[in-house]
Amino acid sequence: MNFKYIFYLLFITSINAFAQKTQVQLAQNSLGKLQVSISKKEDIKQQLSIIGEGIKAIELAENDKKTKNWPETWAVKAYLSSYIALVDGDNNADKHFILATDALEKATTLDKFQANSSLIKAATYNINIKKQNEGNKMFMQNDFTNAFNYLKQVSDYLPKDTTLAVNVGICAQNIQLYNDALLYFKRAKDNGVRNPIVYQNMANIYASKFDSEAAIKTLEDGLAVNPYHPFLTNDYINLLLDNERYDKATKIIEGSIITDKRNKLLLFLYGYLQQSQLNNKSAAELAYQKALDIDRNYFNALYQLGLIYINNANEALKSKETKQFISHINRAEFILQRAHEINLNDKNTLQLLIEIYTRKNRLDRVQEFKRKLNEF
Repeated sequence: MNFKYIFYLLFITSINAFAQKTQVQLAQNSLGKLQVSISKKEDIKQQLSIIGEGIKAIELAENDKKTKNWPETWAVKAYLSSYIALVDGDNNADKHFILATDALEKATTLDKFQANSSLIKAATYNINIKKQNEGNKMFMQNDFTNAFNYLKQVSDYLPKDTTLAVNVGICAQNIQLYNDALLYFKRAKDNGVRNPIVYQNMANIYASKFDSEAAIKTLEDGLAVNPYHPFLTNDYINLLLDNERYDKATKIIEGSIITDKRNKLLLFLYGYLQQSQLNNKSAAELAYQKALDIDRNYFNALYQLGLIYINNANEALKSKETKQFISHINRAEFILQRAHEINLNDKNTLQLLIEIYTRKNRLDRVQEFKRKLNEF
């Protein structure tokens, strides 16, 4: 047997193995150079040049039968490629994003003893930042489906980031994934978000699912961190009214009016509750008048005030108080005529005016308003 030949083969084999191991080390060395370059705040071109050396070395290592199964091979590639994906503005960014994602998956699978956990963690962070950047672009373009797919992954990676969770919730809501929307809005809420839109959106979703208790509780939580917020307050009051919780709604409105005396909607709602639920017409009239002091063309307040005067006229007629009847019917005519001028197409207003002019025996006006009513 030729021992020299055997020794030669072993020597060649060891050289090849050493060469491939050296490629991994070269790539690892480029990581160190990159960190130095970053700390010196060198420009991106210089950093990409350093990374290029590492990429060339790692490509040789990943194609070798031995080193292609080393977790450090893929961990290094994942980090270098993920960094390129973040900083390279050319088409290389998208290419290396895919390469980094694939390499990270292999590194994670092979690294059973977590010897490369720092590199894997850093690559994972870079990849998620890239996903966030892409997701944000799509979000701004109203591409909510693709934005959801990207940002959802990042939010799961960074669950404490409330802005991310809110944006994922908005995406999910826009593509009608309401359970997902609630999940991510709740994540933001549980991590201390105060944004009233989050509470409004959650309440709307619960209401659409006919879960009134959850909707009411959500708005109460929202008002606890956003006291007297007008949009939350209005939604809360409307939800209480929809669920016939009139006493609670009245208290909320009374408290809100104290802090927001120029809110015509609150004044109208207070008047409406006094009129429809408590039969307190004088309190309702006063509330509508205050609303009209803020906006003299507020149609809803004019219409409801007109109803009060008609009801007062009816009561006066029953009591045979002619002067009172004439006074109230004249007020009703004046108020409802103003309401009609503001909203020419409201049928209820036209019908009330027909009733008033019939009582006044103004047949010309009756015919005029009947003709308008028939035009609809």
